Amino acid sequence: MGINSINDVWNAVCEECKKTVSEVAFDTFFKFLTPVSFDSNEFVFSTESEYLKTTVENLYKDIIESSIKTVLGIPIKPVFIVGEDEEKIKKAEQESEGLTFESFFNFDNFVVGPSNEFAHAASLAVADNPNIIYNPLVIYGPSGVGKTHLLLAIKNHIKRNFPHKTVEYTRCEDFTNQLIKSLHEGKLGMGTIDDFRNKFRNVDVLLIDDIHFIAGKEQTQEEFFNTFNTLYQNNKQIVVTLDRPLKEIKTLDDRIRSRLSAGLFADISSPDFETRVGIIKKKAEQCSISLDENIVYYIADKIKSNTRQLEGVVKKLQAYISIQKKIPSVAIAQNFIKDVIEDTKPEPITVEKIIAEVARSYNISESDIVSNKKTAKLALARQVAMYIARETTELSYKAIGEKFGRDHTTVLYNYNRVEEFLKDKPYEKELVDDIIKNLQRESY
Repeated sequence: MGINSINDVWNAVCEECKKTVSEVAFDTFFKFLTPVSFDSNEFVFSTESEYLKTTVENLYKDIIESSIKTVLGIPIKPVFIVGEDEEKIKKAEQESEGLTFESFFNFDNFVVGPSNEFAHAASLAVADNPNIIYNPLVIYGPSGVGKTHLLLAIKNHIKRNFPHKTVEYTRCEDFTNQLIKSLHEGKLGMGTIDDFRNKFRNVDVLLIDDIHFIAGKEQTQEEFFNTFNTLYQNNKQIVVTLDRPLKEIKTLDDRIRSRLSAGLFADISSPDFETRVGIIKKKAEQCSISLDENIVYYIADKIKSNTRQLEGVVKKLQAYISIQKKIPSVAIAQNFIKDVIEDTKPEPITVEKIIAEVARSYNISESDIVSNKKTAKLALARQVAMYIARETTELSYKAIGEKFGRDHTTVLYNYNRVEEFLKDKPYEKELVDDIIKNLQRESY
């Protein structure tokens, strides 16, 4: 998701503000604002002096308020206090305790249509009956269609209506990274693997986003399998998301595949035209703007697969209305559509990303892949990383070699060796294919 904490929100707001204020003004005033807390009404900032507080309020409050709206999609009033005012800070922190960007996702602002109505109904049923109705619930579909929104809606619904229930939401990548960290620290005698297991196994509801990222990662799959079993045997609810049908994830452990297959599967496809119109209107309502129906229909017609892009266009229109004080035309919307599509083009796959994904999949360190160590496992992982780099990037053998500290002939030799090796090694071929798929999906 990208935005999960108050600092993430403020960083995103700053990026919006930079589009309007000069670099000098930003460095002089904005850098000295510290986000303290926020809720659905106020975003509280601490300033270093009364002078700074007064200046920001007089000159930049409207810009900050508009940028907050652009980032969060709802109007929130910025409030500035002097840093020494401890009572105000304490009060603000208490009032917003536990609130994060995740709190804004609920079932009310999820637009239901034919492409997602079953997934929505199943998610709501789970949220309304956390004593187990469908277990596990598996929601699958491509990026940008609302899977994460439903997971967070389940979390927020249960926390609001069943406060005694413990709910844990995590992305699979974070689950993996926390496991690696706990195992590393455990080896140093700190025993944090127990903390890791307590965190995920002693909950009433476990929500894991993008579970496909554990495919091929042996140690992570083992930990997830044991976590799943513990929760399932104790009648605890499990909900996971996938980016594609289960049968397409070739290197997922058969034991995990079997456990997930016993649950309820709910797919989400790209929204149809009517649903896209509904999403645009809902987002405009949240941004407190009114859009001409011609513009709404034009956006819905041009952006057909990714709801994040629809929301991005609406946010840009909201900023335009706020700053320019004008009613946008279809031509303006057309320009913003181009900008959003350009902004959301996939990031290029880099050698660094490849090394990181291969390291996670083979359960070794990134530094070992580029080292001169020569164990059989490391050699294979290193060769695979070079092979994938050649397959997924436009880099030459020489450029790839420089990333690994090798010459181009070594890269060429390893590429040919892996290509031949994969011909009669179906599991390794599936693992490499899954690594490539994960890299391609991570780039969106």
